[in-house]
Amino acid sequence: MRETLLALIIKAASELNLQLENKIPVERGVDAPLYGQNGVLDSVGLVSLVVEVEQAIEDETGVSITLANEGAMSQKRSPFGSIGALVEYAESLIRAGV
Repeated sequence: MRETLLALIIKAASELNLQLENKIPVERGVDAPLYGQNGVLDSVGLVSLVVEVEQAIEDETGVSITLANEGAMSQKRSPFGSIGALVEYAESLIRAGV
């Protein structure tokens, strides 16, 4: 599942890069920063990425998840800080059936 999620998130980030001046360094894989102190996305960019990733996960797996929820916002380490953190978070939601 992790490899599938990584591929979906990198694809969504690459597509979003077509619209961004400051590009997400997708070539860094799981270490690519997304949002926060080292990230390249502003809040609008993050929302765009989250919506795209949620749709891609549903299309690929048939599972509907909500990435931007209260649980995400209350975590000590943001699940939106890097591609790797987002992969881990999405995987945890899928496993929990949320």
